[in-house]
Amino acid sequence: MSIGLIAGAGKLPIVFREEALKKGERVFTVGVKGITDADVDEEIPIGKVGSLIKTLKKRGIKRLVILGKFEQRLLYTHFLSFDLKAVRVLRRAKDRRPASLIRAFMSLLEEEGFEFIDPKPFLSGILAEEGTMGRRKPSREAMDDGVFGFLIAKEIADMDVGQTVVVKNRAVVAVEAMEGTQETIRRAGRIAGKGIRVIKVARRDQDFRIDVPTVGTETLEALKEAGADALFLEAGKVYILEKEKFLRTADRIGVSVVGLC
Repeated sequence: MSIGLIAGAGKLPIVFREEALKKGERVFTVGVKGITDADVDEEIPIGKVGSLIKTLKKRGIKRLVILGKFEQRLLYTHFLSFDLKAVRVLRRAKDRRPASLIRAFMSLLEEEGFEFIDPKPFLSGILAEEGTMGRRKPSREAMDDGVFGFLIAKEIADMDVGQTVVVKNRAVVAVEAMEGTQETIRRAGRIAGKGIRVIKVARRDQDFRIDVPTVGTETLEALKEAGADALFLEAGKVYILEKEKFLRTADRIGVSVVGLC
């Protein structure tokens, strides 16, 4: 029986599909118009949860994975196009934070007979590792900022505000909110200039079926543009897309990549 992949923006759904196929799984990918970057088997408009359910049931799919970025701002820019099922998701969510919305969405689909599985076994090879991952070691000052920012980032993540903070000289320069990681990094660069340090973590009770923190090429571009010299990732809980290429590029642009736990 196929795994149904509900794919958002970015390359993580692509990586999952490739790894699942290697393990002998069949994958049916459903994308969202204007959002999904991956090649898809079926595409539905934003906010059409009823259409999604019908598509999956027609294919006889029970197991689901949801991966990729679904920007929170879409809730405000596309609300008028939401169908009744999507409105039910909003009504049952306790608030409008990303994790709450995704849990409400999952709950609705579970009532329809679907099961959301943990994608982590398929993606374990791209998780951040503890210690310096590239060739470039962080300076003592950068390491101090990373350790300082790590605990703050964990608190912010637990509040479901964001998963990233930016620090310089043991001062918090920027905190991720609705704008996303890349814009947070760029904003920090405009505020504090070169030498900022970026920390990205997961929630303490991270459900790997929901909104797992991920870095990739766009993150590196933002780091370079902002003049960052170090990126700290929570070991075992943050995905690194195209991991080997990512680390080589980080070395080349002068960014240390370190796993903390």
